[in-house]
Amino acid sequence: MPKGLWIWPSNPRAQRTVLRRVAASPHLVAALTAIGKSKEGLSDAELDDAINDNSEWTTLWVIRQLTALGFIEFKVDFFGNPARYQLTDAGRSALATITGQPPTKPPTVTPPRSQPAPQTTPSPQPAAPKAA
Repeated sequence: MPKGLWIWPSNPRAQRTVLRRVAASPHLVAALTAIGKSKEGLSDAELDDAINDNSEWTTLWVIRQLTALGFIEFKVDFFGNPARYQLTDAGRSALATITGQPPTKPPTVTPPRSQPAPQTTPSPQPAAPKAA
């Protein structure tokens, strides 16, 4: 089993070393790239297909490495859909550094526009009787 990365160092020089080690691993780069291309993130099965290694152990190793470094996070869907892995800001930055591409913005969910209430003209009301 390959030696683990497991932590994101605070020293910039050590960070570059960790990024070089991530870039040297075809599985880690393939996983970061695949997750980065997906708007909704990838499930376990989709990530296994993206890595294309046919080994669940390798996929588990990749998930552990990227999660420990803080590059991906696990989003649970409470309504029965599969949970998904998504890139964090650190993961987007790392992917941009490794690939040389500008960092992508996280997908934003725009709330549906609410329709303004239709304007109704008030119907004339009968005048109140005067008190004598």
